[in-house]
Amino acid sequence: MPYLIDGSNLIGHMSSLELSDPRSKLRLVAQLQKFRIAKKTKIILVFDGPPDPDLVGKDFQKKEFAVLWPDREDSADTIIKQRIEKQTDLRHFYVVSSDREIKTFARMNRAKVLDCKDFHKLLKTALKEYKESQALEKEDTTLSRLQVDHWLEIFGAKDE
Repeated sequence: MPYLIDGSNLIGHMSSLELSDPRSKLRLVAQLQKFRIAKKTKIILVFDGPPDPDLVGKDFQKKEFAVLWPDREDSADTIIKQRIEKQTDLRHFYVVSSDREIKTFARMNRAKVLDCKDFHKLLKTALKEYKESQALEKEDTTLSRLQVDHWLEIFGAKDE
């Protein structure tokens, strides 16, 4: 299920990030990329203000994960509303924001709404799942000498 996320609004609801810290956007993006992998979903992240040079370019304009910035005369709210209106199937589309106007607009257009607090809980759970899956992938997969001999015997290479 795709998530359309009001990035600045979400940062404002996370105790580990601060709007005044320029690195918070980068940290949020890193967390959301892990969330996307863990949940096998798509994310559109919208921030207020001018584009962060570290968060523009091809890496942040992919189908599965995009970071959007408003034009100078617009706001993130404008982009979020436009994205909601463009969606053809809102039954499986989440809008993440605690902004009352955005939530009302999303509901009126039949999108599912997640408050930032609720999404933050989902994010923490997904990050834990991601960390555990990465630990499993890093487990030692080297074979013992006995296992190597066994496989060589099975494939007939031990006689050589």
